[in-house]
Amino acid sequence: MSLVAPEFPAVASLQKKRLDFDDASEGDDPQPKRPRLGPLPRLTPCLQPLALSSPATDQDLRVSQIGPYLLLETTEGGRCYRAVHRHTEAEYTCKVYPAENYPEVMVPYGALPAHPNVARVEEVIVGDQDVYVFFQSGRGDMHNHVRARKRLAEREAAPLFRQMAEAVAHCHRHGVVLRDIKLRKFVFVDTDRSRLVLENLEDACLLPGPDDSLEDKHACPAYVGPEILSSKGSYSGKAADVWSLGVALYTLLVGCYPFQDTKPASLFSKIRRGRFVLPEGLSPKARCLVRCLLRRNPAERLTAGDILLHPWLAEDGVSEGPWGASPGNRGLEQVVPEGRSSPEIRDECEEEEGLYS
Repeated sequence: MSLVAPEFPAVASLQKKRLDFDDASEGDDPQPKRPRLGPLPRLTPCLQPLALSSPATDQDLRVSQIGPYLLLETTEGGRCYRAVHRHTEAEYTCKVYPAENYPEVMVPYGALPAHPNVARVEEVIVGDQDVYVFFQSGRGDMHNHVRARKRLAEREAAPLFRQMAEAVAHCHRHGVVLRDIKLRKFVFVDTDRSRLVLENLEDACLLPGPDDSLEDKHACPAYVGPEILSSKGSYSGKAADVWSLGVALYTLLVGCYPFQDTKPASLFSKIRRGRFVLPEGLSPKARCLVRCLLRRNPAERLTAGDILLHPWLAEDGVSEGPWGASPGNRGLEQVVPEGRSSPEIRDECEEEEGLYS
């Protein structure tokens, strides 16, 4: 990671030329802003389809230059750009942070050693008011990949989920809790869509010591753990990350969230109860892993490191279940058990084809 001082004329000019453009308006009459689309029925905000792009205007086509980079189209309300290096023509993702927040944002990156499944910071350019952080450009994210495919076969899902778990386990080993894990944060870096990286460490925090207790509440509503909703005190940040991984795994295999409702209060009530449905067509090993992650009691969940040892993620451990029904045709409702110890969890898995033998 290199730090480039604000010596570029383009950086100084940004004081007069804003980068966070408004969305283009629709129709013939100019509008200050295009209204956002409301949520669709039965979909929580995390799995909404992308809004249709409005026709490009001169403002949308305006290109800004930061050092050797050209900042092209913007996303995320003007704080994220597709960027191109002028000399190499390599593409990057540029995140823009207010200068006063930059030191806090970069703390997790400084504590985390390089890992093949965690995107690294390629370059940082410091301006007078904003800081521009450049990452390797992704080739689509898991969120949209699952939406396009409806659901993934187990043989495809297992190696992708393993990479997600590898990234989370690496962060946990070095005292970084992610707090906002979701499919959209994992992006492909190859055209074959076989290699994933965690796109960034936004919302992550560095633990001051071995205690992973947190009190602030971060998470996408569909991925939030029941202990975060129910607890008025602290909760285990690492265990909450594992719950979110469980939601991601369920979504990969089934094509929808385990807990859904159009009203946030009803959604959170379902998450607190921890009742979800597993399709009969999933293999026993896949069903076992989902159950080991979506435990209401955080102490009963696997750790991120333990996930990597699960038989479903072994090279020859994935066997397709008799998946012949649509996601709407599911098996018996499953209740996430409470108050059981880890050996009892393992006993349950052993009953389904001796998974730990």
